[in-house]
Amino acid sequence: MRLCSWNINSVRLRLPLLQRLVQEAAPDVICLQETKCPDPLFPAVDCAAFGYPHQAVAGMKGYNGVAILSRHPLQEIRVHDWGGKQDCRHISARVAGLTVHSLYIPAGGDEPDPAVNPKFAYKLGYLSAVAEGLRALHSPEDPAVLMGDFNVAPLPSDVWNHRRMLRIITHTPVEVDHLHRLQASSGWVDAAREFIPPDTRISTWWSYRAADWRAADKGRRLDHVWVTPALKPQLAGYQVLSDGRDWAPPSDHAPVLLDLYRSGDQACS
Repeated sequence: MRLCSWNINSVRLRLPLLQRLVQEAAPDVICLQETKCPDPLFPAVDCAAFGYPHQAVAGMKGYNGVAILSRHPLQEIRVHDWGGKQDCRHISARVAGLTVHSLYIPAGGDEPDPAVNPKFAYKLGYLSAVAEGLRALHSPEDPAVLMGDFNVAPLPSDVWNHRRMLRIITHTPVEVDHLHRLQASSGWVDAAREFIPPDTRISTWWSYRAADWRAADKGRRLDHVWVTPALKPQLAGYQVLSDGRDWAPPSDHAPVLLDLYRSGDQACS
């Protein structure tokens, strides 16, 4: 079973890129972030035509927005409002025996001081609220996948320059600490690092500011795929589709893929 997470940065603008993702990667489930689309305008018919008739969406005009697209029926669809703003950042659903979460953590602005930057204060509070919420929702024995744009690059190898990034939002120690608490909430396993050693660099995001993002190579791993310990034995593969950063008009995020063995199987379908 293949799952994909992608901050698409406007699902309507990049609908042809979503179709390309389907053609090239053939995921069973797609978790989107930053759909930037109110629910009545979500391209549901197009997504169904791509092979995803089962859809869970939570969107708003111009900002945020999350969705789960699936080839398989979705049940127990829930929209989670951890920050009290109804800002469409987290949706979950049951699919094929798993609970799948599509999560978009706030970016946090530019100044890494919650005393002077309300956006950063909100980000830290949101991370704490998600941690408490997921602790109540899932035990380590529950089969669940948490994926999305977490807007935190926790490891030194998750940024292009650890020392220079320590005062830059997404890699500050306080954010990393909050993300670790979230990870500990249900014993979440960082699936990427089960396949790629923690000292090996991974990037999923490259700024629009670089004219040639490959040459600049100043990426960060902001997009994450976690599983509960119950699913760790079923981990079958992980991949960043970095070429997706070149698809025009590009998102600044690349899609990430997670393959799971189906329970009792020896290979990923």
